[in-house]
Amino acid sequence: MTEKPTLLQEKTARLNEIIDSMQSVAIAFSGGTDSALLAAAAFRRLQDKSVALTAYSATLAMEEQEDAARIAGIIGIRHVMLPADEMAEEGFRQNGPDRCFHCKKLRFGVLADWTAQNQIPWIIEGSNADDVGDYRPGMKAIEAMPNVRSPLLEAGFTKAEIRALSKEWSLPTWDKPSAACLASRVVYGQQISAANLGQVEQAERVVRLFVSGQVRVRHHGMVARIEVEPSQMSKLIDPANAAIINKELKSFGFSFVTLDLSGYRMGSLNEAL
Repeated sequence: MTEKPTLLQEKTARLNEIIDSMQSVAIAFSGGTDSALLAAAAFRRLQDKSVALTAYSATLAMEEQEDAARIAGIIGIRHVMLPADEMAEEGFRQNGPDRCFHCKKLRFGVLADWTAQNQIPWIIEGSNADDVGDYRPGMKAIEAMPNVRSPLLEAGFTKAEIRALSKEWSLPTWDKPSAACLASRVVYGQQISAANLGQVEQAERVVRLFVSGQVRVRHHGMVARIEVEPSQMSKLIDPANAAIINKELKSFGFSFVTLDLSGYRMGSLNEAL
């Protein structure tokens, strides 16, 4: 008697069908859990008819850029880095609640130009079923582009299922913490610049020396608000560690350094909307 496929197996089969139907694809590739699984799935089905594209700029930390290249190498897929300059967009620099719309529009425009030049009909990106209920203005920019699809979302994958399949396929990203661009750390209404993005990148690099798990340093002008997982807070409260972090972050230009007692939570700046 043949065993009934599990829900994960059914969704994987659906994902394969979607990818097969497109025949040639470019993956919007950050090297995170979602895009890594999508790239692995595309490479398994399409081989050299698939390519991973990473749009990079000051909003993508150097460690994330290097990690994207490393993970693409593990998957075996061809990887191309493309420069993108969100700072050229006034709507992005002004950092309103629709910042992500302007960012996605520009970044996917860069990907679309490259795929058109290389005669690749489809761009695929890693949105999933858990993203639907969140505040994500960037998805509106994606939805407006007819040659961009979200196969994981179409197949009904949740984040937990993406991690489960990634683990099954031995992808190193199966338990990688969620990441977001550096601009997501700057409080709405405060203009985004290469300088304050650099402050955030340097500050998070320092904090990660003392804790594990998720780390965010939210930029509130003169104030650096640190978010870590609750289990890690005691490491930052330790007087010796706190003194080092305080000194280092102030050397980057912050006047005040605080620890958010609510701990890390995705999109905490949206709480003010």
